[in-house]
Amino acid sequence: MNKLSIALIFLMSTTACVSAGKYNDLEAQDNKHQESLAACESQKAELEKKLGITSSQKTELEGSVANMKQALSELEARKAETEKRLAEFKELTSKFKELVDAGKLSIKVRNGRMMLALSTDILFSSGSAQLSATGTAAIKEVSGLLKDLDNRKFQIEGHTDNVPIHTKQFPSNWELASARSISVLNTMLAAGLPPERVSTASYGKFDPVEDNATDKGRTDNRRIAIVIVPDLSGLPGFDELNRMSGAAPAAKATNSTPAATPAPSASPAN
Repeated sequence: MNKLSIALIFLMSTTACVSAGKYNDLEAQDNKHQESLAACESQKAELEKKLGITSSQKTELEGSVANMKQALSELEARKAETEKRLAEFKELTSKFKELVDAGKLSIKVRNGRMMLALSTDILFSSGSAQLSATGTAAIKEVSGLLKDLDNRKFQIEGHTDNVPIHTKQFPSNWELASARSISVLNTMLAAGLPPERVSTASYGKFDPVEDNATDKGRTDNRRIAIVIVPDLSGLPGFDELNRMSGAAPAAKATNSTPAATPAPSASPAN
């Protein structure tokens, strides 16, 4: 073998060794890249998972904030409504102070309603639905003051004690209480109170304020209550109730109240 042949064989073997080394290096680098890519994909998936949890928590937080704002808004509305009712009660107390001081009536809040309570012993004779002269004067005086309560509606409630009545004119306490409330209604209308602002109801003996076992209790239970019809439109959720019932949205006005149906007949209020 000559020197040229030996040189060629040596060159070829060296070239092959270099090529194989580079190939191995490239393969190792590729493996590293594949591992890095897999790690990146894993980190990306983990990051997306974490971001997904954060997004969910953010949504829940936003919902909680919205609920808190809604609750705060309702609380403020209730506070405003309470302040309005207190102002109305003070106005009513001031307006009727002379009658209250004279013992002709009392102002009460009962079952969530403001009312004027007048003893029927002052207004009527026993077993009668005819207003006495004193009773007529008292009702006219009350009517004149009620007319000044703009946009307010009133319900006149007749109440008796539990002593039964059985006459041709009044077969039961229902009829007596109803007839008395209508007598008051007619007197109030004659005094100028608009008919669309007043209605009547009869409770008979079924809504006592005191124990009928005592004379004082029975006296307190024999009464005419003039109820200021509450305005529900200012309460939180009223618009939603309207939508649920299919009613048209109520036009809100200061001190306005829903209409009360004039009812010159005996019927339970509730």
